[in-house]
Amino acid sequence: MNYTSNRLHKISFWHHIIFWSVYFLFNTFRWGSYFNDYLYSLKTNLLGFPIHIILCYFNIYFLMPKFLFNRKYFLYLILMISALFLMVVIKFNLTYFLISTNVWPEGPHTITKLSLNYSIDMMLGELYVITFVTAIKVTLDFLKEHKRVADLEKAQLETELLFLKSQISPHFFFNTLNNIHSLALEKSNKTPKIILKLSELMRYLLYETKLERQSLENEILCIQNYLDLEKIRHDDLLRINMTISGDILDKEIAPILLLTFVENAFKHGVNKNIGIVKIDIDFTIIKNFLYFTITNPLPAVSQIKSSLDQSSGIGLENVKKRLILGYDQQEYDLKISTDNNIFTVILKIKVS
Repeated sequence: MNYTSNRLHKISFWHHIIFWSVYFLFNTFRWGSYFNDYLYSLKTNLLGFPIHIILCYFNIYFLMPKFLFNRKYFLYLILMISALFLMVVIKFNLTYFLISTNVWPEGPHTITKLSLNYSIDMMLGELYVITFVTAIKVTLDFLKEHKRVADLEKAQLETELLFLKSQISPHFFFNTLNNIHSLALEKSNKTPKIILKLSELMRYLLYETKLERQSLENEILCIQNYLDLEKIRHDDLLRINMTISGDILDKEIAPILLLTFVENAFKHGVNKNIGIVKIDIDFTIIKNFLYFTITNPLPAVSQIKSSLDQSSGIGLENVKKRLILGYDQQEYDLKISTDNNIFTVILKIKVS
């Protein structure tokens, strides 16, 4: 795709040949019809087109880069007028001595020497050709630059997305490894089971999340494995109510996006509460959208503000950036709220 697009904006030697050939034929037939003398038109165009070409390339490859783009407008104007006049003098003499003494048959009267009216008319004609060719060059340069900037922005977005994804995995691994360490110190028989669950998660996070989109079914399975790990650690103090409604097959979502909300619920809810903690998670698929809701209790009143500040920290800010970078504005809607010490996240997101 990029290779084809690059070729579309690249001007090769043959593009120049084709352009001037087509322009030459068009001009020859146009003036041949006007004069009713195609041989004369052919001769004058054979003489005039080298002048057109020299002036056009002199302007777009020398005058414009060296003077116009460097804001030396007055000097550019003087040099352009001088070049035009010089070419008019050359064209007059070549036409007079090589083709016909009537160098301006389309003019109001026959001239035998260089005149002001002839000079102005020829300079305007040359200026028309220069403007036409310059407009094509500027347009192609603009398209090429626009594509270059777009490619850079795309590469930057892809790099930032990869960076944001990489922030999630280490953070999750550190938390889980701490859990395993605690269980190992207790010599708990749950340790082998939690290591196996962690292994499954690591395999998924390392090898299945490189694509821009992952199947919703796999994402829910990833969340289920995470919940199983947390259940092992918290025993009966953790109560999770997870419901799924609608068709989750053939649906896709940005990888490990929802896991961040689940991890946040444990980090700022379960881990900072004493006693039984309840978390509600709901997946509802309606047509092409997933309505994801998760609620968790906040800590004691004295810690609510601190918890809320943390809840809107790295994890959730990460998700917000990923949504902005990975989805159009109309493809998602994120709402985060607190009510009666309950922290709620509601995400509506396109999954097709």
